[in-house]
Amino acid sequence: MSCCTPDGDETLPHPDPAARGDHRVRGDHPIETVQIPGGTFAMGDALGEGYPADGEVPVHEVTLDAFDIDATTVTTAAFAEFVDDTGHLTDAERLGMSPVFAGYASDPGEPIPQTPWWLAVPGADWRHPHGPSSTAIDDHPVVHVSFHDALAYCDWASRALPTEAQWEYAARGGLSGARYPWGDDHPTHDGPTGQHLNIFTGEFPDRPTAPVGTVAARSYTPNGYGLFQPVGNVWEWCADRFSARYYRRSPSHHPQGPDRGNARVLRGGSHLCHISYCYRYRVAARSHNTAHSTAGNIGFRTVGAAERSPGHLRASTIG
Repeated sequence: MSCCTPDGDETLPHPDPAARGDHRVRGDHPIETVQIPGGTFAMGDALGEGYPADGEVPVHEVTLDAFDIDATTVTTAAFAEFVDDTGHLTDAERLGMSPVFAGYASDPGEPIPQTPWWLAVPGADWRHPHGPSSTAIDDHPVVHVSFHDALAYCDWASRALPTEAQWEYAARGGLSGARYPWGDDHPTHDGPTGQHLNIFTGEFPDRPTAPVGTVAARSYTPNGYGLFQPVGNVWEWCADRFSARYYRRSPSHHPQGPDRGNARVLRGGSHLCHISYCYRYRVAARSHNTAHSTAGNIGFRTVGAAERSPGHLRASTIG
């Protein structure tokens, strides 16, 4: 169980992609992309601030070829185009519920054991992020999408999920070893001159001072590579399987994660991160969850599929 993103229901079947919609249809990816130059960077937590169980160390050099990545997370409007074309049914819709932060829920739900600030809300999904009586906003990140849903979108858009290394390299924006996309200074909330990101403010979880949930995907100042909000707002799925020990043996060129494992990597933190319990809105921070997991703070961005290795998982090859 993760306090950041509640575990999904692994009793769900793993259907063939055809059961989710007609993914032979291809669409135009409607999200702006930016080009990331190839290079070598120090991956991992250089400041010693991570949680040991997350495996943010040792810091190690990684070399990547050039690639393109979305400037923002995939938005509700972009995901709607995909669903309109394919008829895709998300895991949250198939299950009939998804976790919503209790303070933001528009409809009743059952508290999730061990993390009662999460409610299992019937009818919460990408169209209804806070519950069935809510409506998603077009320019906000799409949420309540599983790893499988993100791959299905990538299949439609001829894109891919970023590897964890690609994600961190792009999120750093050209800064070496920095804590955040803008440097080491902690975020402030003192007006337009402050370093802003969308995280939980107040006393977590019961006393938020700004209960806003997600904000528009293109908010605040982009990093040095032109990425908006790589930290905060929503967690972002990466292609890799998760292992806390992977950095000990990660290859130096284009690492793609362990060969085995059920959990998938999540990066970037979300609007529910708070330093008192989830200091994972740093660029080195890692989290993970099961491939079926969905929640009101999980989304994704994509990279150009042409830059990926032949072994990259696509929606049609998920087991």
